[in-house]
Amino acid sequence: MDLPFTVEQFTAVFERYNLAVWPAQILLGALGLIAVILAARPRPHFGRIVSLILGFFWIWMGLVYHLRFFAAINPAAHGFAALFALQGTAFLIVGTARGDLSFRYRQDIQGVTGALVLAYALVVYPLLGILFGHVYPAAPTFGLPCPTTIYTFGLLLWTGRKFPRLILAIPLIWSVIGFSAALTLGMVEDTGLLVTGLAATALIIRRDRSERASLSPMH
Repeated sequence: MDLPFTVEQFTAVFERYNLAVWPAQILLGALGLIAVILAARPRPHFGRIVSLILGFFWIWMGLVYHLRFFAAINPAAHGFAALFALQGTAFLIVGTARGDLSFRYRQDIQGVTGALVLAYALVVYPLLGILFGHVYPAAPTFGLPCPTTIYTFGLLLWTGRKFPRLILAIPLIWSVIGFSAALTLGMVEDTGLLVTGLAATALIIRRDRSERASLSPMH
């Protein structure tokens, strides 16, 4: 995959971002943990709050990271910014305003996979980054596209019912784009992006088909 920037330019964007927004990373990480706790222990309106946090994350990534920082080395970032802002808006409309997204941890393959994906995004991802020499501030932190997209897949695996495909489509598209770039840039921790994207999509589609089959009239 040919990219319009070098590895050094790419990591320099992380450095500029991390230094410019500090200490926002602490707030983003705290919100990420809060959303996981609320999703795991469902109560009325918790789904709206989790959706609000996810919406904020995606709009932040689109307008702050892509538009303000990544666009300086990659013109395609303007398109990415629009996609991410659209994803954030979808979470706010579908999940927060309409209340059509519910989250709950279950002791099944979907719930356990979601928990593993969330652990990867929040804990394993930064540890792998350090292992492969991506040290703060020149490293992707939580709140940036790849770890936060992985995190999003983890929470979507905890959803309780079918939701509009747009909610899943844009993270899946980014998982392919991010993985392709990771191979070129040597961001080994980002290879988990495509794996989690494909696994989450397959499990969610299987769940929806199973629910549809269970609701179909017997013949």
